[in-house]
Amino acid sequence: MISFYIFKFFEFILFLFPAKSRRTFFLLLSRIVYAVDKKHKRVIRQNLEFAFDESLSDEKIESIGRGCYDNLLLIVLQVMENHHSSVETIGNDVELVNLEVVNLAKKQKRPIVFVTAHYGNWELEGAVISGTISTSNSVYKALKNSYFDTYLLEARERYTMKLYEKRGAIRHLNKAVKNCESVSLMIDQNVKEKDGIIVKFFGKDIRQTPAPAFLARKYSALIIPVLIHPNNNGYAITFYDAIEVDHSDDAQADVLKATQAQAAWLEDEIRRTPEHWFWCHRRFKAEYPEIYKK
Repeated sequence: MISFYIFKFFEFILFLFPAKSRRTFFLLLSRIVYAVDKKHKRVIRQNLEFAFDESLSDEKIESIGRGCYDNLLLIVLQVMENHHSSVETIGNDVELVNLEVVNLAKKQKRPIVFVTAHYGNWELEGAVISGTISTSNSVYKALKNSYFDTYLLEARERYTMKLYEKRGAIRHLNKAVKNCESVSLMIDQNVKEKDGIIVKFFGKDIRQTPAPAFLARKYSALIIPVLIHPNNNGYAITFYDAIEVDHSDDAQADVLKATQAQAAWLEDEIRRTPEHWFWCHRRFKAEYPEIYKK
């Protein structure tokens, strides 16, 4: 509780300064954290060497690592910003690219399963999509500290997000898609054997959640990949071409095909700008735990 109130005091002081100064401060803070956090720097290197087959130079790994930390600290700032913004203002500095894909799905009265990742400013992405485009239903993992957990939930729910704890969430997601509501799911986390299916990601066999493909096939929904990137004016949220799930006699094959398509899309985007992804997460630990024992 004490740590939370210290945080709130820090937030109060921080928001006495203009937005540009807050951003500059957090980018400076990210350099300090990156310099002292040896544990997660090691995980970043392990992930990068494994994913890119040790083809990256030390300089490139350092550059990606610094970019990863910049992104993470700006995420913390964004959660605070979301508390001080509103539905009316949240998307003012955000460009929407290829929104026609979403509009077409709405015109066809198709439910939408947005798939995204811990990439770029995902907290801003979620707030803009749910607050201005389509109220979304999503899954979250509760934080250990109940005060910070409530704080984070409030920052998301003020933009009409409907959030469900991971255990039992599939029931709520089924109901949402059945009612033609949108669902937003992260597809880039490590998953347990019982929760995932094997796909190729960076040329490696890994498990990924089949939930988006399962929901889309069951309710004839469209899977729309989406990511957020910084640009000269702020940020751009890009909606990629929809993934249509087959309805053959082999449901398992249909789900696998659509899940692999999501993995391939995400890999392509990460390869383009790797510094925006969440490399400090042990993404490959379920299938390749040995890479984290070096």
